[in-house]
Amino acid sequence: MPAAPTVKRIVCLANSRKYGGRCVAGKELLPDRRAGGWIRPVSSRENEEVSERERCYADGEDPQVLDIIDVPLLRPHPKTYQQENWLLNPGLRWTKTGRVLWNDLHSMTDRDAPLWTNGYSTLAGQNDRVPIDDTDAIDNSLRLIRVSALTVTVSEPSHPSADFPILRGSFNYDGEEYCLRITDPESENGSVNLSYRDYPVGERYLVISLGEPFEGYAYKLIATIIKP
Repeated sequence: MPAAPTVKRIVCLANSRKYGGRCVAGKELLPDRRAGGWIRPVSSRENEEVSERERCYADGEDPQVLDIIDVPLLRPHPKTYQQENWLLNPGLRWTKTGRVLWNDLHSMTDRDAPLWTNGYSTLAGQNDRVPIDDTDAIDNSLRLIRVSALTVTVSEPSHPSADFPILRGSFNYDGEEYCLRITDPESENGSVNLSYRDYPVGERYLVISLGEPFEGYAYKLIATIIKP
């Protein structure tokens, strides 16, 4: 028997770009205010992106990172390593019930460990992808981490009609160096008029996502950059 529809209260930790929509994800907020597991609401479309209509509040406002949201869901919808996926209920609105603060994130971070498999890099990245064959042993695709020193690199767009420059974030975490693409809309919007160079930005919380398979790899992405 299919699970009954439910409402999950989550702390929104990502509302990042994905195809023509967004990838929204957060941690469940339990009744005692502790953070539970990750939840990623997804649509029934092929690429599972969430449209503006599906995610907006009743007043039309888009969910912001650190919002506390009641999200109507139909059922768990896990696939391969993305075990956090839940099919959203497109007929009901999401409801904002509050906010958390920067200082609240400490208790929500995931334990220190390598960001999945390391040792595979693109030409411009470092430890930024995982062979699809290696994902058979992975059962999660989201991590909230804290880094002491993030450097954002702003590079020329991939093509003249692109809306934003290419952004990458470099940092050390758990003894490993990483350089990952950034898909955080706030960072992209803020980069439009910046010069192409490195920008040391200091301590940040990051949401790292293991994205959809592409040409034999799953790519590690910085879905959110949260500043103090």
